[in-house]
Amino acid sequence: ERLILGADVSPQPLAQPPGPGVEAGKGLEMRKLVLSGFLASEEIYINQLEAFTGYALGPSSPLATATTSQPVLTIQQIETIFYKIQDIYEIHKEFYDNLCPKVQQWDSQVTMGHLFQKLASQLGVYKAFVDNYKVALETAEKCSQSNNQFQKISEELKVKGPKDSKDSHTSVTMEALLYKPIDRVTRSTLVLHDLLKHTPVDHPDYPLLQDALRISQNFLSSINEDIDPRRTAVTTPKGETRQLVKDGFLVEVSESSRKLRHVFLFTDVLLCAKLKKTSAGKHQQYDCKWYIPLADLVFPSPEESEASPQVHPFPDHELEDMKMKISALKSEIQKEKANKGQSRAIERLKKKMFENEFLLLLNSPTIPFRIHSRNGKSYLFLLSSDYERSEWREAIQKLQKKDLQAFVLSSVELQVLTGSCFKLRTVHNIPVTSNKDDDESPGLYGFLHVIVHSAKGFKQSANLYCTLEVDSFGYFVSKAKTRVFRDTTEPKWDEEFEIELEGSQSLRILCYDKCYDKTKVNKDNNEIVDKIMGKGQIQLDPQTVETKNWHTDVIEMNGIKVEFSMKFTSRDMSLKRTPSKKQTGVFGVKISVVTKRERSKVPYIVRQCVEEVEKRGIEEVGIYRISGVATDIQALKAVFDANNKDILLMLSDMDINAIAGTLKLYFRELPEPLLTDRLYPAFMEGIGAAPGDLRAGWG
Repeated sequence: ERLILGADVSPQPLAQPPGPGVEAGKGLEMRKLVLSGFLASEEIYINQLEAFTGYALGPSSPLATATTSQPVLTIQQIETIFYKIQDIYEIHKEFYDNLCPKVQQWDSQVTMGHLFQKLASQLGVYKAFVDNYKVALETAEKCSQSNNQFQKISEELKVKGPKDSKDSHTSVTMEALLYKPIDRVTRSTLVLHDLLKHTPVDHPDYPLLQDALRISQNFLSSINEDIDPRRTAVTTPKGETRQLVKDGFLVEVSESSRKLRHVFLFTDVLLCAKLKKTSAGKHQQYDCKWYIPLADLVFPSPEESEASPQVHPFPDHELEDMKMKISALKSEIQKEKANKGQSRAIERLKKKMFENEFLLLLNSPTIPFRIHSRNGKSYLFLLSSDYERSEWREAIQKLQKKDLQAFVLSSVELQVLTGSCFKLRTVHNIPVTSNKDDDESPGLYGFLHVIVHSAKGFKQSANLYCTLEVDSFGYFVSKAKTRVFRDTTEPKWDEEFEIELEGSQSLRILCYDKCYDKTKVNKDNNEIVDKIMGKGQIQLDPQTVETKNWHTDVIEMNGIKVEFSMKFTSRDMSLKRTPSKKQTGVFGVKISVVTKRERSKVPYIVRQCVEEVEKRGIEEVGIYRISGVATDIQALKAVFDANNKDILLMLSDMDINAIAGTLKLYFRELPEPLLTDRLYPAFMEGIGAAPGDLRAGWG
């Protein structure tokens, strides 16, 4: 884990470009699309730097008062906090001014690789900024605590909006602005990847972009190697160094209720904390709920662990209601912004959205993550992603390989350690979409079609299957699962899934060895006793997936390679309803026509699917959420359309997620939606109504 660079910035192999002359027109268009998007974000970035330098050097700035009898900041503090910001601003302003006219007059003769090469050659300025970053942040925090005037300004710096934006200004904290240059290098490197992907090898820009990418990757690698460990560490009262390795928000089950905690993994201790409630303007602090030295920490196996304490589970329909409310509130916020609505109204809607997202984050996780201390105490977290649980377990087990000693922290040591958490944390906000900056990608909305083809690289035969996870509403959830391919080293699944995306940015694939050992008692329905053989993640790049064609890729994980294909259908396209040309089936046919033909009030397909789900699917985790295999769903669709006499036999043998998926497909293909166009606005208004009393999750 890195304090400075949170994103995965390790060098990646260069994307394969199109060959000479191949799809020249399409490549030209794609390069312009990539550059246009990059220019828009570059304008926002320059405005942010300008706000920073404007505050530092303007007529009423700290610099102007530094030599007066009542300075806001000393000259040394100014030089520390604003170090290299002016230089970075000038570099990017020149880059933007040179690139902008080239994109505006875009054609096959335009070249811009030399601009990116020059930008990459100036990364030494960023190196100096990064080396000073932690000191600048600490200095700004100390100045905020000691100077109310500086604190007030640093919590609400005004940033000019883009030229075509209806918002003239936005407010950003100084802490957020200080992080922007670090984040920018990573984003620029990803843009170079995209440009190379769409640039022919014989294009004059290609070697220049390649050189810029190589310089950027080497720079990012050197930063990761050169980061001073003390920057992610706290010094104990005994003079020893305790380094932060990983931190994040997890849901803990405490006294039979769910509580959101911030968990910190140091080199020798795991600490569970919550943010103290403080009055406005006061410095935030953490309160330690408990800690376990890693020498005393053990993971109980499923058969050894006790069944989870009774926690009131949130019914699935209530979770779905929350998601609909969040979606409705997002739409309202966009409308208000488009109509230049009052900022108070927008803030009120954002607050309501945060409350619903927080409740969803708190109540949706179901995968148990147990931690046991040798002194007899046990703790239970609930996670929504097995990928995340695996990351925490692996990080702890890696540290436990060192020669660790048991210890007890004194009250002073615990106070120092807990006090350091606020400064050292790498995860600053709870993972909800309402915490995203306006310039961050909103993610993809629609349906991702994924075919999991095969895997190779296993050293010995196993019972292998894969699961797919995507991020929805800010956190990851499992969305699909292949069948088990037994006793093999080269499974060939070739299974297709349709996964709904809700602001999604990443796809994760986990490969498991299925456990058939009945002695491994499963005390929790949500416990996964199968062994993870490998796991990997890819970014869902809109420019790659938003094409109508299938895109084939490979995820590498621990020497294992999983091949898959995917294509994306936007929400707008998926909502287009085309009535069936033949009226003999049930899919794409009006409900009134089907019920009249069947002489019933509810279509036969609805009755049979619901009955089968109630019979076999009530205990299934993720029913109606986890995707069924697309070929199974299509087979059921054909049988229902043909009114085949073997329907019941086929239903009883079919995977329950495929049956749930068939029912969802039936509703989606109706010529008109169940919630009619006339009544839909009233429905959305009801969904957006203020929720009742929110359950306390921070206690």
